[in-house]
Amino acid sequence: MLKGRIIKNISDIYTVKANDTLYECKARGKFRNLKLTPLVGDIVEFNELENYILTILPRSNYLERPSISNINIALIVTSLKKPDLSLNLLDKEISSIILANIEPVICFTKLDLGTKEDLKELKKLTKYYEKIGIKVFNNQNLPKLIKYLKGKYVVLTGQTGAGKSSLINKIEPTKNIKVGQISEALNRGKHTTRHTEFHNIKDIYIADTPGFSALDLTKYSLEEIKESFKEFQNISCEYKDCKHLKEQNCGVKKEVMKGHILQSRYDNYLNFIKKVN
Repeated sequence: MLKGRIIKNISDIYTVKANDTLYECKARGKFRNLKLTPLVGDIVEFNELENYILTILPRSNYLERPSISNINIALIVTSLKKPDLSLNLLDKEISSIILANIEPVICFTKLDLGTKEDLKELKKLTKYYEKIGIKVFNNQNLPKLIKYLKGKYVVLTGQTGAGKSSLINKIEPTKNIKVGQISEALNRGKHTTRHTEFHNIKDIYIADTPGFSALDLTKYSLEEIKESFKEFQNISCEYKDCKHLKEQNCGVKKEVMKGHILQSRYDNYLNFIKKVN
């Protein structure tokens, strides 16, 4: 029996890497009975002779969409244009990633399509997200991004068409991952990635995944969503259990009024908790 990590999954075939060797494995039927599905990123024990996964070791974290586990960083690839920047989606991704116990990192793409006003706004956003402890990069300065990601297991996530596959191709052109066209009518990309797979690129283990444009935060409680907004944590309110809604002397609302908390962040927080109340 060997121990390795699942690095690719297509249909019911799991590619497991162990001791620099790749094994094409299937999962034992017992996982179906346990309602447990092996994920890319899982550390597993398997029979290397029969090529069956026998055990899935405990996960440090996992994401449902995209389905992946044991990740150090979730790189949120976010385009400025085509598709247009959606702060609601960006904040939803950040909250989901934080609540999954993964570090969110933002990479803005397609800066060349933005106006001077767009780029000015982007600079302001970058400064804000970095102030609250989230690393922000763009695809025009890849050496800086590569240095930060080295040695990490990274999942690329973000809206379809934002440039996830293009980013991998830019970091390592020999990968030549298929890139889709943007639908002008729908302002979103066509899915080009059909499965989840880790690529070893410049000592970074990057998982390109099928893109998505919708996330569900309703499985989390109001308290959990509140905790995912990092900038709220050290602000004093009159009430310890303040929901930052209509309460008097709410410190968060005061910080929004002063411009210390982005209005878009507060609006998105209200939007998210409204659906779990």
